[in-house]
Amino acid sequence: MGQENHSLFSVVADGSITTPMGFTAGGLHCGLKKSTRHDLGAIVCEVPAAAAGVYTTNVFQAAPLQVTRESIGSGGKLRAVLVNSGNANACTGKQGEADAYEMRARFAEAIGVSADHVAVASTGVIGELLKMDKVRNGIDDLPGRLAGDRTGADHFCQAILTTDLVQKMVCVELEIDGKRVSVAGAAKGSGMIHPNMATMLGFVTTDAAIGSEALQQLLRQTTDLTFNMITVDGDTSTNDMLVAMASGLAGNNELTPKHASWEAYAAAVRYVCEALAKAIARDGEGATKLVEVQVRGAVSDEAAQAIAKTVIGSSLVKSAVFGADANWGRIIAAVGRAGQPVNPETVDIRLGDIITLEQSRPVAFDEAAALEYLKGDTVVILVDLHMASGQATAWGCDLTYDYVRINAAYRT
Repeated sequence: MGQENHSLFSVVADGSITTPMGFTAGGLHCGLKKSTRHDLGAIVCEVPAAAAGVYTTNVFQAAPLQVTRESIGSGGKLRAVLVNSGNANACTGKQGEADAYEMRARFAEAIGVSADHVAVASTGVIGELLKMDKVRNGIDDLPGRLAGDRTGADHFCQAILTTDLVQKMVCVELEIDGKRVSVAGAAKGSGMIHPNMATMLGFVTTDAAIGSEALQQLLRQTTDLTFNMITVDGDTSTNDMLVAMASGLAGNNELTPKHASWEAYAAAVRYVCEALAKAIARDGEGATKLVEVQVRGAVSDEAAQAIAKTVIGSSLVKSAVFGADANWGRIIAAVGRAGQPVNPETVDIRLGDIITLEQSRPVAFDEAAALEYLKGDTVVILVDLHMASGQATAWGCDLTYDYVRINAAYRT
């Protein structure tokens, strides 16, 4: 397999969520979407997998989140996750809850597992009841579409998309206790992206032997540094969740924070989640470029995170990037309103390698070079506060005319 080497792990270029041992996946079109694109998919593990989940903090939480919390909370194990797109099953009352539980029970029966070993996720339009006749037929057909190869993974990725333009999937491998261990992930997300958890659906598969408690701890810590550091439009959805499943079939000794390879495994999981988070930001609705904001020299990492997310979420900064306008004033204004300690006399700002502000004073720079840089498909903004050692990185995208066009007609 083609690989990109890192110091602690290797990226498997043609890997997928079915690369870790024990996993199959698939998807199909059941009729929830007006188009013929897939809208129902599943990941299935051949053994009870250690499971963990992180969920949206939006007060209005969709019915599938309740089902998934209950499934994972009943024993920390999952055999499958069932996902539909085209309908969020959110704000749908008791009927929506009943539908989510029916989806869980019907798919569990279809694959021959206990209902509490199935998680459910939905994404799409809020406030509409699921067309359960179509969902039932799709669930009955889905087991026959599951496969343990890249095709099965691709069909699953197609099934979870809404306004996304591209599939998002990544896989890495590393050696632990003399065994090859794989970590893979898939995600969807393009709009309603302003996480406090993560505004998206994400799924991580791994064949590492790891307990559910250790996996939950690692997933939460990793989310705070990756999915919680992206924004597209400042809106946190009702349906977002990140679910991880570990089959344990790699045969390594059980991973805990005391294991000699814990840091290497944590780095692999972080790489997968960060790659997916950046892919979501790059694929923001209407976006033409990925924007990365690096904050250095803050009084703490938490302060740096707050400042980075304020800058990346600024509509004025995002608009300036779209217009290739080197308007550093919008950046420093966002820094100043982030609610964190800042010395107004010591701030540096760079656009890539181009310094525009030094010690809070304007610097003469080549406007033509800045324009050319901002026209690229990736823009890095560096803010150095020169106060302490706190640092953080956030990711987002530019704000374009197409974002308004897409969301003005989302239901139609």
